[in-house]
Amino acid sequence: MKTFGRVLTAMITSFNNDGSLNIENSVAIAHHLLDNGSDGLVVCGTTGENPSMSKEDKLALFTAIAKECGHKGSIIANVGSNDTKASVDFVKEVSKIDGIDGLLVVVPYYNKPNQQGQYLHFKAIAEATTLPIMVYNVPSRVGTGIFPTTLAQLHSEYPHVCAIKEASGNLMIASEIKRLMPEDDFMVYSGDDGLTLPMLSVGACGVVSVVSHVAGKDMNAMIQAYESGHNHEALRIHQSLADIIKAMFITTNPIPVKYAVRKIGLPAGVFNLPMCDPTADESAYIDKALAEYLQ
Repeated sequence: MKTFGRVLTAMITSFNNDGSLNIENSVAIAHHLLDNGSDGLVVCGTTGENPSMSKEDKLALFTAIAKECGHKGSIIANVGSNDTKASVDFVKEVSKIDGIDGLLVVVPYYNKPNQQGQYLHFKAIAEATTLPIMVYNVPSRVGTGIFPTTLAQLHSEYPHVCAIKEASGNLMIASEIKRLMPEDDFMVYSGDDGLTLPMLSVGACGVVSVVSHVAGKDMNAMIQAYESGHNHEALRIHQSLADIIKAMFITTNPIPVKYAVRKIGLPAGVFNLPMCDPTADESAYIDKALAEYLQ
């Protein structure tokens, strides 16, 4: 099966002290990730603080990373919102950018559409582009989720709706998706770092990862070990990642990971409000977990 890769990092975005986008530093981080275990990048996602970015900044960052880093891996642009018309208009603009390999589209948040509303939302977006679409199912942030049956209907009518970032935390949803779409052309990605290994066992092909900012090579090695039938090695790596994964989610993403990226010497920049630095206790916890992982 042709996929976007095993490990897709939902990358952070670097901002200057005044909150403006720092494209040069963001591109440097992208290169680092692709050189250290990531097969691709999700740009301007939640981890990239997209709610505090303007449309113009998003387009500029998509363009720069696709141009500078596209030869190293897959570039997935996060384009979804809870406004169908605005999403369609944005998708049309992003689809014109050379080097974009796919689009991440979240289930509409806050307004909590029913399944028919979700179907019509993704249908409108699918009709606006020929790029591969990865649906993002994350009920904890959205307030609702897409059903496997709705996803299967979309895929049958629009084959380029061909992937899901499954972050419900429910393995049965991933299992049902693969039962309904057993063909190899539909990609299931874990949206939870800590569930990547069990997700592989029910048919996932990889992960959209946060911890890969600091543990990309190990995350990729774990998936490769599982794919090669070396289950004990995959389990060993999974267990070795447990503490650093926990540290990356002790408070709201992307607070821990952006702090950690700074600690390893990359130009992560500041947070844009309402995101802010971790507390002293959180920082100490992250420092300890990072030091133990990197030793």
